[in-house]
Amino acid sequence: MSPTATTPRVVIVTGASSGIGRATVARLRERGDHVVLAARSAEGLRAAELETDGLAQARGGGLALVVPTDVSDREAVAELFSAARKRFGRIDAVVHSAAVLAYGRFEDVPPEVFEQTLQVTLVGTANVARASLQEFARPGGGSLVVVGSLLGKIATPYMSSYVTAKWAVHGLVRCLQIEARSTPGVEVSLVSPGGVDTPVYRQAGTYVGLHGRPPPPVVTPEHVAHTIVHCLDHPQRDAGVGPANPITVAGFRVLPGVFDLLVTPLMKLGGLGRESVPATAGNVMSATPSGESTRGGFVGTRAAQTATMALSVGGAALLAVRRLAPRLPGVGR
Repeated sequence: MSPTATTPRVVIVTGASSGIGRATVARLRERGDHVVLAARSAEGLRAAELETDGLAQARGGGLALVVPTDVSDREAVAELFSAARKRFGRIDAVVHSAAVLAYGRFEDVPPEVFEQTLQVTLVGTANVARASLQEFARPGGGSLVVVGSLLGKIATPYMSSYVTAKWAVHGLVRCLQIEARSTPGVEVSLVSPGGVDTPVYRQAGTYVGLHGRPPPPVVTPEHVAHTIVHCLDHPQRDAGVGPANPITVAGFRVLPGVFDLLVTPLMKLGGLGRESVPATAGNVMSATPSGESTRGGFVGTRAAQTATMALSVGGAALLAVRRLAPRLPGVGR
C-alpha cells in the first residue's frame, strides 16, 4: 500500500542500525511513513532513530518504533511483528536487509563463524519472509523487499560464507515470488546491490589478514535505499544497483574460465584493504555498535572511483595475461 497524506505506510526494516537499512529508514521517515527499526544493536537503533527524527518532523509524521531483534531467532522475529502490530495496528511492508559476513579462505574461517553467517543471512531471511507472508495473508496484503547482492549471482574468493548465503537467499526469493502469484495483494521484490559504501566491510569477520572493502564502482547506501522504496511502490523481480553488475554477471556466466582467472587478482586489488589486521569474528557472532553508521567512508570522488576501477581491471588483466602466456602459442616466448 502506498502512503497518502492521511494514511502513512507502516514498514518494518531489519538491519536498520547501519548501512542500507539505516539509509532506508531515513528515506521512509522523510516521506512520512511509520517505521519499525529492527537489528541486534539497541544502541545503533536508537542512533538511527534520533538521526531520522528531524526528517520525520519536517514531514509532519513518520513515527518510529525501536525493537532490538536477532533475525536468526524465529521467536524474536515473531515478537518483532507482534510489537509492530500492537503499536501501529497493522504492517504494510517489510524491508529485510540484515546480514553478516566473514572474509577468508573457506578452510580458514572457523566453522562456527561460517555457520553463524548462514544462520543470520539465510535463516534470518527465511524467518523474516515467513513472518511477513503470514502477516500479509491478512486483508490488505503487503510488500516484502529482500536485499540480496551481486554475490548472489557470482562467486568470489575469500567470501564463501556470504556467497553461499546470498545464492540461497536469491533462490528462496524467486520461490516466494512464484508462489506469491497465487496470493492476491502480496508482492515480493529482490534488490541486488554491488559495492556499497557501508560499514559492513570493516565490521565483518576476517581470517585473511585484511579488512574487506567494496569493489569499485561504489554506490551510496542512499542510492540503494531509493531503489528499495521504489520497489515498495513498484515491485520488481530483481532490481540491480551498480553500473558494473550486468558486465560482471555476464562474465561469470558467459566466460567462466576468464572470470575464474581474473576474479582473485581483482579481489586482492579492489575487494580487500591494505592494512594488516588480526583474525577476528567481527560482528558475526554479536553486534558491534561502535562501528555502526549509514556510510563506511569508502566513497571518494567519481574520478577517484574510475581510476581505482581502471587500475584494478588493468592490473588483473596483466596478471591474467602473464598466467596465460605459457599456455598460448607465440605469447610470452
